Amino acid sequence: QVRLVESGGGLVQAGGSLRLSCAASGLSFNTYRMGWFRQAPGREREFVATISWGGDTTHYSDSVKGRFTISRDNAKRMLYLQMSSLKPEDTAVYTCAAFSGGNFYYASDYLYWGQGTQVTVSS
Repeated sequence: QVRLVESGGGLVQAGGSLRLSCAASGLSFNTYRMGWFRQAPGREREFVATISWGGDTTHYSDSVKGRFTISRDNAKRMLYLQMSSLKPEDTAVYTCAAFSGGNFYYASDYLYWGQGTQVTVSS
């Protein structure tokens, strides 16, 4: 059974930082491109960042580029999202996902999903 479990969310003031983690089990983690998505209340799920299976290539949405960093530790089966210079508009539920093929900007092309962790940024 595949499990992706996020942690590290919470309440932070604008300008602050948080590090999200995603623990993977039940899949060959080091063979999957992984991604982070987020969904704010009343809005559609939004692509945040993705990283290749080996960790050598990353892509970010324009809204987080330069502020967020995606990384992974294949030996520990962990995915991370370091978030800095947080803004109130970053408030959302953040979810990690395993890519199945296609266009990695599209949530529909991800096969496995975690439950998400809430990030709230106060102004």
